[in-house]
This record gives sequence, structure tokens and C-alpha cells, in this order.
Amino acid sequence: MKITFNDKTAGIDYKAMEAMLTSKGYSAICGVDEVGRGPLAGPVVAAAVIIPAGDQIDGIDDSKHLTPQRRDELFDEIIARNWPCAIGIIDHRSIDCINILQASLMAMRKAVMDLRQVPDFILVDGKFNIPNLSFPQCAVVGGDRHCQSIAAASIVAKVTRDRIMDRYETLYPSYSFSQHKGYPTASHLAELKQHGPCEIHRRSFKPVAELIEDYVLF
Repeated sequence: MKITFNDKTAGIDYKAMEAMLTSKGYSAICGVDEVGRGPLAGPVVAAAVIIPAGDQIDGIDDSKHLTPQRRDELFDEIIARNWPCAIGIIDHRSIDCINILQASLMAMRKAVMDLRQVPDFILVDGKFNIPNLSFPQCAVVGGDRHCQSIAAASIVAKVTRDRIMDRYETLYPSYSFSQHKGYPTASHLAELKQHGPCEIHRRSFKPVAELIEDYVLF
């Protein structure tokens, strides 16, 4: 099952889908999202979140629309509410081995399988369902803008990955990972050109692959 939100449906209440599923008898609706497909370094991180019936946190939105401070605040509140939540992390080596799409799907599957509560329906941000799951699921293009559970997952995944990249900067101080989080910004590309790839760079990504022959990896 796949639902695509387009310009004509952009104004839909993002809780509408969860409400529809609840009316059909689903009680543990899980939102899943990932972050980190575009960076040149670090892991891809997915989160799965089940929002308990009747619970709500004001301000939950697509993580890309929130400031870092607001994301941190909402992340802390999600954890404090003890909502069923799990993380899936696939590192740079696996990304290079199986490609970023498969790594993203693997991270999402891992997050779902690690939930302490068994979901009865899964809403997945993007175009693809998660393979090898027995639960009914729906891929929702633009889901992090329209489904509260997916938006919550986007916040958890984003904050988790950002904190991982912050720690990586202490290990690889030649790279401003706490600033660009591994994305191919002008400053990151300049660091790559100056220092060459470090251990956590994705060797299969073109800007990194082009430099591998010129530098010895740490």
C-alpha cells in the first residue's frame, strides 16, 4: 500500500491517516523514518516510534522544519513520555557494501524489530515499504510532513544521528562534523580536499571515491 501526497493534498491534517487507521481497529501505529542518506560520512540512522492512543506532544513536525534546539526539546519530551521507540543504525562500511538505499531499509527494519511493543501497522516515510516484515505497512511520500508518528520518528532519528556526528568530530578534529554532519557542504568538500577521507567516510560515494587513490585512509 502506497499513498502519495501531492500539491492538492498538501494541506491535509497530518493526523488524518493515524485517525483513519485507528477507526479501522489498529491501536499500535508505528511511524518510521531515516536520516543520513545524503552525507559523505557516518551512518544512516532510522527510528521507529509508536504514539500511545490519546497522547500527543504539541509542536511535533518534520525534523527539517525545526530548529536544532526545538528538535532537542521534542526528542527529550518523546523520551520522557516513554513512548515505544527504537533506533536502527547502519554504519559507513555496510553502506559501502550494500548501497545507501538498502542500508536505509535495513536500518528501518532494525528499528521496527527492536521496538518493545509489537506494532500492528507501520507508516514508512518515502516510496518504499520495509522488506521482510510481517506487519501491514504503508509507504507515505512526504510522510514526515503529514503523519505525526513519522514526524516523531524523524525527530528521534535526526537528533540521534546529529549527536553521533558531534562525537565523531572529537575523533576526527580535521572535519567539522558537528557543523555539517557529514553532508557535502562547501566546507566539508574543502576539508576532504585538504585532508583526504577519514575512516568514517563512505568510500562508495563519488566525492570520496575520487580522492581515495591520492590519500592513505587512517
